[in-house]
Amino acid sequence: MREEIFGPCCHVRPFDTEEEAVTLANDTPYGLAATVWTRDVARSFRLGASLTAGVVWINSWFLRDLRTPSGGAKQSGIGVRGACIRSSSIPSWRNVCVST
Repeated sequence: MREEIFGPCCHVRPFDTEEEAVTLANDTPYGLAATVWTRDVARSFRLGASLTAGVVWINSWFLRDLRTPSGGAKQSGIGVRGACIRSSSIPSWRNVCVST
């Protein structure tokens, strides 16, 4: 996807390996949010750490503790909302939300 779209939108694309999925997902100038659906807990943590997005949802969507910092990655927004410290003090934020 080459445009940042706001509103419910889902891009589904087949992949052969986990590495290919991460490469495809990160191949964009934007990184507001990502969602991973998997039964494999270890995979969910690997992907949560590998995806370049401000928020990564695991087996959920739009589930977030509002007390945690949130913001986009890359060209998706400037700054971090909900942070108690300046966003420039940490190079990048990633909020990974796991539904159990």
